[in-house]
Amino acid sequence: MQLSQTQEALLSDSSSHRMTPAERRASLTLALIFALRMLGLFIVLPVFALEARKYPGGDDVARVGLAMGIYGLTQALLQIPFGIAADRFGRKPVIYAGLSVFVLGSTLAALATSLDGLILGRALQGAGAISAAVTALLADQTRDAVRTKAMAVVGGSIGLVFALSLVLSPVLNSWWGLHGLFAMTATLALAGMAVVRWVVPAEPIRHATGAPSPGAALLQVLRNPALLRLNGGVMVLHAVQLAMWMAVPAMLVQAGLPKAQHWQVYLPTVLLSFVLMGASLFRLERKGYLRAVFLVAIGMVALVQLGLCLSVSSAHSASLAWLGTLMFVFFCGFNVLEASQPSLVSRLAPPAVRGTAMGVYNTLQSLGFFIGGAVGGWVVQRHGAQVLFALGTLAMLLWLAVAWGMQTPAARSGTALH
Repeated sequence: MQLSQTQEALLSDSSSHRMTPAERRASLTLALIFALRMLGLFIVLPVFALEARKYPGGDDVARVGLAMGIYGLTQALLQIPFGIAADRFGRKPVIYAGLSVFVLGSTLAALATSLDGLILGRALQGAGAISAAVTALLADQTRDAVRTKAMAVVGGSIGLVFALSLVLSPVLNSWWGLHGLFAMTATLALAGMAVVRWVVPAEPIRHATGAPSPGAALLQVLRNPALLRLNGGVMVLHAVQLAMWMAVPAMLVQAGLPKAQHWQVYLPTVLLSFVLMGASLFRLERKGYLRAVFLVAIGMVALVQLGLCLSVSSAHSASLAWLGTLMFVFFCGFNVLEASQPSLVSRLAPPAVRGTAMGVYNTLQSLGFFIGGAVGGWVVQRHGAQVLFALGTLAMLLWLAVAWGMQTPAARSGTALH
């Protein structure tokens, strides 16, 4: 039986949105690199503020905050140089270099006997800024039609690792202490280097050479209005995301959930949001609705900020069920944006400057973390959680207005990877 032209077109379109074995291998192995590195970072966060106080100098709360947040600052400063280097010298050499610096920083933090040593170790951890190189390599090895799916695999690995760290951190800290956790992060980074060497597919040679000069590449990225819109958006998203954690844990405690059990809210909501994203995002993208999904996701995060603001202003504490619902809606919107934004950046940027573009993107993302932590803590201390969430709502609505004029980039022609 012969197929009609319409049936053949539908089958061809369906096939083009399926990952090839090489694309699946690239997505899974590079997601593993992210997961190993981010587990090493996330695993210390739930206990860092308390454990750092035991070090000489740990009675200075501001310096403890500096030790915790300096990672984001050094990462922001070096994302663009690492991205430019990835365009000039290749993706894998830059990933090796970044992981080596991360191992050094983790080792110094594990051996630290004072808060100054922890600050130096954390700063060096952030200096191993490989996000741009890893995402650029993933973009090199996947077609536009499956790029969002590939980025979602990476984003999903980070989200799962974050949820896992909330469960494992207190247990591992009781066994090994903060020194042991940092030693574990160094070991995980070494494992990541082994994965790059023996498991991750070889990078396309054409992207390791022939890139424009660093200045020309950076100007090309900074002059692109669509890229600027995405870069500003990721900074807002991560500033709002980190700032909200300055108040949400206290709200969960007020709702009757002890700190040690907060993972019972975070883990289910993260996992369920991934299921929903997998069932809807990629299907809607194939049908041409990526712009609409993107804007709805921004709106969802804005509504969560508004819901938290109203909850704080209420005379009664928010119920655990209500806060759990808000967290679920937040992670649904956040995960969609985390998967689609880097995909859009990689599709808008010419291949020769893709590493630079991802470097700028990750720089603004890191700055968002730094701003969210610094400003969020100050706002909560001076003005309270209600003002924090009101500012979060306003920031998301402003981003929604800026993003409204976005256009989904057309897929570039290219052959599938086998």
